[in-house]
Amino acid sequence: MKEQPRYFVMLFKAVSYVLKAEKILQKEGLPHKLIPVPKHISADCGICLRFEPAIQSKIEAALLNKVEIEDIREMAD
Repeated sequence: MKEQPRYFVMLFKAVSYVLKAEKILQKEGLPHKLIPVPKHISADCGICLRFEPAIQSKIEAALLNKVEIEDIREMAD
């Protein structure tokens, strides 16, 4: 059985935190995407950051003590 592609989403308490995180990650040159929060996680309208597992530690390090992260979840396509 073929393993499904994985990715992570990073959730924040407010859209302003997501936008601040995006600005930091762009400055650091770390690849990511802004996407709607998946419906099975929250019915609220909101956005989150999507990124590849290989750079999770780099993303967390870039945001450490700069932006409050609510949760990081592993997802499958």
